[in-house]
Amino acid sequence: MELMTRTEKWNITYQHALGETASWFFAQIRDHQQIYGRRDPKSGRVLVPPRAFSDETLEATREWVAVGPEGSIECFTIVYEAFNNLPDPPYAFGYVLLKGADTAIGGFFRGLDLHDAQAAAARLAVGTPVITRFAEHRTGDVLDFWFELAP
Repeated sequence: MELMTRTEKWNITYQHALGETASWFFAQIRDHQQIYGRRDPKSGRVLVPPRAFSDETLEATREWVAVGPEGSIECFTIVYEAFNNLPDPPYAFGYVLLKGADTAIGGFFRGLDLHDAQAAAARLAVGTPVITRFAEHRTGDVLDFWFELAP
């Protein structure tokens, strides 16, 4: 049997409801320049980004907890190829464990020269301290904040 492939191009725009938890989360970023998580009442873990239910205990979360702005890098990637609807390369993206959180949140890293991949990767090493920065004009979106290496 011959296995075949086919190239298809999809360009889909969609709008979905964020729900109560994510809506409140993004409103706080937009209006107060603050990232919050939700505490799992059974385990005590602070989940960031917040979830309505714990991924471990399945308990409903209700308590909001301010986290950050300091944190440390959990993982990262540096992108050198262009992708639709993403920044022009090079750019760095990764996950940061914010102070007071037990799970990491994804975001872009800014303020680094990424042209030398080895040097950039050394600066973005796992465990490197970072600080959260917020855009001057925020819209309630994941692009309203980013991470920079801590001074």
